[in-house]
Amino acid sequence: MKNGTEANGWEQRKIWNCFDIVNGATPASGTEHFWDGDVPWVGPADLGKLTSRIINHGERNLTRAGYKSCGTTLVPEGTIILSARAPIGHVAIAGNELCFNQGCKGLVPNEDIVGDFAYWLTLAQKVRLEAAGQGTTFVELSRSKLKDIDFLLPSIPEQRAIASFLDDKCAKIDKAVRIKEAQIKLLRERRQVLIQQAVTRGLNPYATMKDSGIDWIGEIPAHWEVRRNFALFREIKQLGNADLPVLSVSIHSGVSKEELSEEENIRSIVKIENRSSYKEVLPGDIAYNMMRAWQGGIGAVHTHGMVSPAYVVARPVGYLAGDYFELLYRTPNFIRQMDAGSKGIADFRKRLYWDDFRDLMTTLPPLAEQKEIIQYSEQISEKVSHAISIKQEQIAKLKEYKTSLINAAVTGKIKVI
Repeated sequence: MKNGTEANGWEQRKIWNCFDIVNGATPASGTEHFWDGDVPWVGPADLGKLTSRIINHGERNLTRAGYKSCGTTLVPEGTIILSARAPIGHVAIAGNELCFNQGCKGLVPNEDIVGDFAYWLTLAQKVRLEAAGQGTTFVELSRSKLKDIDFLLPSIPEQRAIASFLDDKCAKIDKAVRIKEAQIKLLRERRQVLIQQAVTRGLNPYATMKDSGIDWIGEIPAHWEVRRNFALFREIKQLGNADLPVLSVSIHSGVSKEELSEEENIRSIVKIENRSSYKEVLPGDIAYNMMRAWQGGIGAVHTHGMVSPAYVVARPVGYLAGDYFELLYRTPNFIRQMDAGSKGIADFRKRLYWDDFRDLMTTLPPLAEQKEIIQYSEQISEKVSHAISIKQEQIAKLKEYKTSLINAAVTGKIKVI
């Protein structure tokens, strides 16, 4: 007895019934003349970075010699390229003749299946493809597992109609997602602008201003001062002890408030010869990563702990609100000054030493105003974070709807003609 879908002309098929499955390969290592040629070659990472469903080449392509050496196969335009190693299930359509590495599979459609429908059909199998992956060192979808994935195949006219339907609907969903992602970007930029304005010009828009005398600082409120960091901080090299938590400094979030994770801790121990050389930090200190300060790797300390000897610890000489200086030091203008003060012939070798940090000029509002600016910035951050979380929830729901729509269309649960 046939089910409803089969009775409407949908047939039970398997991958091998509708596609030629092609494996990929990679040239041997240590052969630079095999790379950066004109033979399009892609891998799973290339599929994961796509912003459209068409792929024409990867980040690094093969020379003719590289292509001949490894035995990979060029597949025709319209082939479905599938990532077969974790993360399994990224899908694209070859926009031209290309080849790929062993982490991908090529599905060349036969006359029974329309190429655009094949794309949506394969995309809908993501969960099943991931479940079919096997392996311990890395998870991989084998040819034998792939070829036996089954599905229902409609007639050619209905395949075309489903593909057209999904092209239209999913394009609209993708556009809505892009709009919300752009809105999130604008919210983050707005937060940065408001906080930067607060820490460099204060909260009173009617305050009398004066020239700071420093080009990159510009005008500041008349009652503010400009000081060298050396007048505000002293470098501290006090050693910590084993009972203190190990803190890190992130370019995204400043100084951590808790112990490093076990993985990070182990990695950090490997990087230094002797854990006993860790430096003690106290709440209110400023700590920065000498090698990452020019990227924003600086922040205020909130927890009594210790940090790597690769960090510089600056302790206030008087009453200062550390969070204000974190906000100030993470503004683009100040980061550029730390970049200019860093020494090194290449970005990965740059280091901002204390002797250079202490000579940087810093704006200094009264302590009460420092605290007001901190409170204002926290309120702005909370409001923006709430707005962003709403947008992110909306994006998640749109993506869930897109997935359910694709699955429903390619399985015949919704009729499009």
